[in-house]
Amino acid sequence: MGLRRTGRPAENLADEDLIRLVGDGDEDAFALLYDRHSVAAYSLAVRMLGDRESAEDVVQDAFLAVYRSARTYTPGRASVRSWLLAMVRNRGIDRIRTARAITRRQQRLESEAAVAQSRDTQAVAMERAIGSDVRSRLDDLPGEQAAALKLAYYGGFSHSEIAQFLEVPVGTVKGRIRLGLHGLRARVGEPGGGE
Repeated sequence: MGLRRTGRPAENLADEDLIRLVGDGDEDAFALLYDRHSVAAYSLAVRMLGDRESAEDVVQDAFLAVYRSARTYTPGRASVRSWLLAMVRNRGIDRIRTARAITRRQQRLESEAAVAQSRDTQAVAMERAIGSDVRSRLDDLPGEQAAALKLAYYGGFSHSEIAQFLEVPVGTVKGRIRLGLHGLRARVGEPGGGE
C-alpha cells in the first residue's frame, strides 16, 4: 500500500500530502482523495448541469485530470479541494457550452430544413400552376407547333424521332418547337415573351 511510505495513518494525511503522493503515482492516495472530495464534486456538477448522468461524467473527467496533473498542483495558490472543484466547474462549463452549441446547430439545421422544405413546396406549387397554365396555353398554339412541343416535352422524343413520326424534316421540327416556345412565352407572360 503506497500510503504507508509517509509513516502516518492515511486518514490523517492532509490533502496537500495526498496530492503529492498522487503525483508520484500512488493509487491509494488517489482513492482516498476521491473519497474525501467526490461528494462535493458530484454535488457541484449536479447543481451546474441538472443531470445526474452528465454530472457523473464531469466528475469522472475532473478526477482523471487530477490524477494526470497532480504534479502541477501548486500549494499556496489554492487548496486541493478548491483546485479540484475548479476542475469540476470548468468541465461543467465546457459541457454546458458544448450542449448549447449542439442545440444551436440543431436549431439552425432544422430552420434551414424548414426553409428549404417551404421553398420546395412553393417551387412545386409554382411549377404546377405554371404547368397547368402552359398546358392550357398549348392548345392556343397552331396545331403543328403544339404537336411538336407535346411530343418533345411530354413525350420525351428527340427531334429526329418527332420528324419521323410527323413525316417532316428535322429542321422543320426544330422550327416548330422554337416558334411554339416563343408563342407560349408570349401567352404565359414570361420575360422575353413579347409582352
